[in-house]
Amino acid sequence: MTATDPWADLLAADRALLDRTSTAERVADVLRQRIIDGALSPGTRLSEESAGKALAVSRNTLREAFRLLVHERLLVHEFHRGVFVRVLSAEDVIDLYRIRRLLETSAARRGANPELVAAVDRAVGDGERAAAEERWWDVGTANMRFHEAVAALAGSPRVNETMRQLLAELRLAFHVMSRPEEFHRPYLGFNREIADLLTAGQSERAADKLDAYFDAAEDQLVAAYRDYQG
Repeated sequence: MTATDPWADLLAADRALLDRTSTAERVADVLRQRIIDGALSPGTRLSEESAGKALAVSRNTLREAFRLLVHERLLVHEFHRGVFVRVLSAEDVIDLYRIRRLLETSAARRGANPELVAAVDRAVGDGERAAAEERWWDVGTANMRFHEAVAALAGSPRVNETMRQLLAELRLAFHVMSRPEEFHRPYLGFNREIADLLTAGQSERAADKLDAYFDAAEDQLVAAYRDYQG
């Protein structure tokens, strides 16, 4: 590890998730999760040497994992400079919310499976506990889990996979918010209302509430991006 690559220490802790038969897809899963957790921020350069040592994988495996994440729009490869965590634009944010409306509101309307609804409620509880302890970055992570659980109500492995990729991209967008408490606190109430409506079997009302949620969040993020990019 080097002092200039603090994220590599986090990847080293993930080494136990891999074994000698690890594939590039599993390495990509680890990197994607670190993006979702917020440990890899936009613009971070991913040194092949540091990442390879941290995860104890070959350079070829690592390059294939990078290629997969470039395809998912989470990383970018810059000629003669290396691989970087992608920096999103306001237009990216608008498109992310466009597809989230298609996936999540449709899934919410199917929210009848008690076990899947309970997972939504647990994610909300995690966010509420993190907020009570003023762990605002953890509130953001719990919010990701909440939306992942909402999408899972569709009962589709393909939707789940697509949602994980979208949430990783969305997490990159959240880095533009310099004051995470101001950004995340208002949505705790939204999340609780949606979870309670789903628990009560009022899936249509939950989907409508989710649409209003997306309108507010998209407007806030897009405005922040445009201010940030000047």
